[in-house]
Amino acid sequence: MQTTKISPANLVKLARLGIHHRAELLLHLPLRYEDETHLSPIATAQPGEAVQVQGTVNHSEIAFRPRRTLVCRLKDNSGELYLRFLNFYPSQQKQLAEGRQIRAIGEVRMGYFGLEMVHPKCRAVDDDTPLQSSLTPVYPTTAGLSQAVLRKLITNALEAMPLTDTLPDALLHKLHLAGFAESIQLLHNPPPDIAARSLEQRSHAAWRRIKFDELLAQQLSMRLHHRERSKRAAPALAPHRQLTARLLNDLPFTLTRAQHRTFTEISRDLAQPHPMQRLLLGDVGSGKTIVAALAALQAIENGYQVALLSPTEILAEQHFLKLRDWLKPLGIMPVWLSGSLRKKEKQLAAERIESGEALLAIGTHALFQDRISFLKLGLAIVDEQHKFGVQQRLALRNKGNEPHQLMMSATPIPRTLAMSYYADLDVSVIDELPPGRTPVVTKLVSDARRTEVIDRVRAACMEGQQAYWVCPLIDESEALQLQTALETYQLLTDTFPDLRIGLVHGRLDSTEKMRVMELFKAGELQLLVATTVIEVGVDVPNASLMVIDHAERMGLAQLHQLRGRVGRGKAQSLCILLYQQPLSELARARLKIIFESGDGFAIAQQDLQLRGPGELLGARQSGVAMLRFADISADEDLLDQARHVADELLRDFPEAARAHLRRWMSGKHDYLHV
Repeated sequence: MQTTKISPANLVKLARLGIHHRAELLLHLPLRYEDETHLSPIATAQPGEAVQVQGTVNHSEIAFRPRRTLVCRLKDNSGELYLRFLNFYPSQQKQLAEGRQIRAIGEVRMGYFGLEMVHPKCRAVDDDTPLQSSLTPVYPTTAGLSQAVLRKLITNALEAMPLTDTLPDALLHKLHLAGFAESIQLLHNPPPDIAARSLEQRSHAAWRRIKFDELLAQQLSMRLHHRERSKRAAPALAPHRQLTARLLNDLPFTLTRAQHRTFTEISRDLAQPHPMQRLLLGDVGSGKTIVAALAALQAIENGYQVALLSPTEILAEQHFLKLRDWLKPLGIMPVWLSGSLRKKEKQLAAERIESGEALLAIGTHALFQDRISFLKLGLAIVDEQHKFGVQQRLALRNKGNEPHQLMMSATPIPRTLAMSYYADLDVSVIDELPPGRTPVVTKLVSDARRTEVIDRVRAACMEGQQAYWVCPLIDESEALQLQTALETYQLLTDTFPDLRIGLVHGRLDSTEKMRVMELFKAGELQLLVATTVIEVGVDVPNASLMVIDHAERMGLAQLHQLRGRVGRGKAQSLCILLYQQPLSELARARLKIIFESGDGFAIAQQDLQLRGPGELLGARQSGVAMLRFADISADEDLLDQARHVADELLRDFPEAARAHLRRWMSGKHDYLHV
């Protein structure tokens, strides 16, 4: 971008919009359009319609009802309407004085005295003032940067910058795509005969070209990231199949076909001399932990250490206890490290890790700390990886000399999301549940029937079953009026003195949390009142009833994860979603989906449509630019095309791939050396 024509103040404002180079102005596309290409007679204007009218101001006054307001009456040959301004300057008052001829554009609505426009865009005109020749774009902007200034900057960029097509002609013809130059020009300056709605809904052919180009740039960037990784050196961890065979022989269950398949894929990657970056996806209860344990043993068999990272202490503790039971007979004692450990315990754990005595370290963010040093880290396993940012995962990678990385997620990723945002990773999917898992019955129950639910919980506990009662908050919040974990625990304890009830929430210290969870797992506690800290990793086969309080306030993925804590034994399991009226449309849609489906991948697909990729991906978006224009649900056909074209460009047209990335990435990624 040539800074000589732009004031320093405007450069700062453009940077706030993510515009740092002149080329980026070309891709700063309108949100909507105003039609200033023709005039509508005032009499034909309808409420709810955006129109442009022209007339003479025949009355102008400052009224006080109830606040200071500028009210003008505009008249043409067909009728009159009012213009109202709640905030105005003396210059506007002068512009709208009686007798002035004005052109106004805005949405018409029915006011107290008849048709009116509130805060329309106005300008003084005369009989010879021409109409605009194209629809007027309205751009995303920031404070202090007017539409007029933005339009001027973008017009200058359109005139100065080359709009050369980055894609070969044969490819454009095969894909039936519009040219880049014509698409960009049309979106910035659409002719009056094009319906603004088709542009604003992004269904026009020009928009399809831009969305395709954006998806293609993303796919090219991901593939080159994958290619770069394959050039880096990592320890080749060949499968010796000694410790892994012993573990499989000791297990009280056999692996499913999907678990065998995914471990084979991981094992093959670990044996390569370049760093693995594989994402292991599996629905709730599909058995990802045993696959991760086998991967860890393959690294340990080669003399390397393994780090297993979890987002919460409860999940880290659950992994530690489970892996300790599995690996102790093999002579491997994992070490556990979390922020809540006492100073002496942390120091001891850090020394075992640094000396290499600890072959497997399990912990939370504490494993990232600078003072934690691994002697020989070969594999980093990141559980619930979407809850960690890219920089955090990079910090763990830097603990070793290019260790392999296995990322796990119990939040199933829809196919389109995986194709788009995980194209730089190799993905393994555990697509079947272990035998013996009973489907969980889900019931929606209004808060008005809370007493019945409490009685149902007591009956289940008295029959020898165990139950969870999940609450969304720890402390009282008058604003939200939620039943909190503390209140619920007190209520249930007072109501049922004959039941053994435990309480777990995020503010308990790790020792107390572990003690309560161990008591519940051992059957010493019949009912566990908890916050959503038990969302993942908790495995108590005898727990067959779950109540999720204020389920309407939780997301789909969270509800599905929580429900997955039951149904792990042979008894028929029940999940009660206790909700409070009135329900918002979004909450109603979520509860309907979770009630009707137990398939995590189907739920995730519908969650994507409800929330979009940004929320679903969580922290991963901090490392991957989110799509600005394409919608991966609505534009799946374009995403499929972009995936195939990316391979073709890299193979046959490397110069075109480089030019395309330069246009779209503009310094955001350093993958221009195709």
